[in-house]
Amino acid sequence: MVEQAHERIRIDASPQRCFDVATDFEHYPDWARDVKRAEVLARDEEGRGTRVEFRAAALGRSIRYVLAYDYADAPEAFSWSLVEGDLVRCLDGTYRFEPDDGGTRVTYDLAVDLSLPLPGLIKRRAAGLITGNALKELKKVLEAT
Repeated sequence: MVEQAHERIRIDASPQRCFDVATDFEHYPDWARDVKRAEVLARDEEGRGTRVEFRAAALGRSIRYVLAYDYADAPEAFSWSLVEGDLVRCLDGTYRFEPDDGGTRVTYDLAVDLSLPLPGLIKRRAAGLITGNALKELKKVLEAT
């Protein structure tokens, strides 16, 4: 069953800076603690990653997944969908960046379906932890620079 998560946070950085950091996939392992490796497999004409392979720590395991990115709404937003992966059947999401009084309101929507036989409550908590942690870590790296 697909679980949905929706989180928002305000970051003291411009929307463009938030977009730039959030789409700099190769540097995710530097600031996103669960991401152990990120490799851009394909890029668009602007050099943005359109297909990215990740290795991440999740549920006490190391998992691999490949995401396809869509920049149709860039730089206000970008989205992704799962191409393939271990332990996940769905990992589709969107980041949105809205100006907010000198900073940015960042919204993260995520749909997750793990292939592990876990109770719905655990899957819902996992989806919430993914979005919540990602936004906190994004805020931390952006406000530190």
